[in-house]
Amino acid sequence: MSTHRPPVAIAHDYLTQRGGAERVVLTLMRAFPDAPLHTTLYDPDATYPDFADADVRTSPLNRLAPLRRDHRLALPLLAPAASRMRVDADVVVASSSGWAHGFETGDRTRTVVYCHNPARWLYQTDEYLGGAAWRSPVGPPLLAMRPVLKRWDRRRADQVDVYLANSRVVQQRIRATYGRDAELLPPPHGMDASAPTEPVPELDGWEPGYALVVSRLLPYKNVDAVIEAVRGTERRLVVVGRGPEESRLRATLPDNVRILGGLPDAQLRGVYAGAGVLVAASHEDFGLAPLEAAAFGVPAVALRGGGFLETVLEGETGVFFDRPDPDQIAVALDVSDRHGWDGARLRARAEEFGEARFIDRIRTIALGEGTVA
Repeated sequence: MSTHRPPVAIAHDYLTQRGGAERVVLTLMRAFPDAPLHTTLYDPDATYPDFADADVRTSPLNRLAPLRRDHRLALPLLAPAASRMRVDADVVVASSSGWAHGFETGDRTRTVVYCHNPARWLYQTDEYLGGAAWRSPVGPPLLAMRPVLKRWDRRRADQVDVYLANSRVVQQRIRATYGRDAELLPPPHGMDASAPTEPVPELDGWEPGYALVVSRLLPYKNVDAVIEAVRGTERRLVVVGRGPEESRLRATLPDNVRILGGLPDAQLRGVYAGAGVLVAASHEDFGLAPLEAAAFGVPAVALRGGGFLETVLEGETGVFFDRPDPDQIAVALDVSDRHGWDGARLRARAEEFGEARFIDRIRTIALGEGTVA
């Protein structure tokens, strides 16, 4: 290893939100505690406070506050910005959903990409925008840029030494998109059910047993369908998350639904502990939220597809519905109500995806101490 540069550096697309990908970066920080963290944009107020302890190195785009507040505004600029992000280390571990695998590294640098998904806005554009791309304000310019961005994306992918996939779905997409084989390494769920909790003032007077959604508020997450499933019923629903759909959802929010925005982890743990069921209606590459809920003995009602098929065991840790349709979600919730769930089995399932297992494997792969499948 070189004595003139870090042995390991971490790269991530942007730190402007709270979600599963950002939790993976926090785990990478624990796996490589001395590694600098490179990212295009960093908004400390919008992401997890733990990043304040990291050596975060950003692109020049970070000087523009509107881009920190909404990274989608930076879309035309992110490819050139990523190309100019110079990461100097013996090994770069990149957590990527479309940009960090494109950061510039030297010829002597080994690059390991933990892929959450090949760029959804390039290869699943309609799903990403929540409908036909031409109907979205950002759709036409994105479609115009897509051929150039695809060429950039694939050139950068060719320079990666090792690809890792967070789910079988993503493993297949990496093969189809880049022609690369990727080892399957599920992410850790990152929820410590034994850690302290804090109450959430907005839920004062709400008894435990409510339905819960933990999700970014994006079109393909289908949070609106979950809200419609409980509208006009006595079932209470708590939604934890932020995103561009928030104002639209709040405009017609029924009295039995609360949207809490982002929460610190202690409050999020409290919300999970008080839930009766988690509802997961989104198109996910890896179904992380059901594992977080399972750590608290809470079952899931989930869309039958994508990563949820890898984390939810039907009849043991949750039930499925086939389409993100309010009627189907409502029926699945009724089925869950009548099911006798085993809290110990739920917690054991969450433990199968613990952080120690992930850290041990990522260190072995990154430092070249084992055989990469």
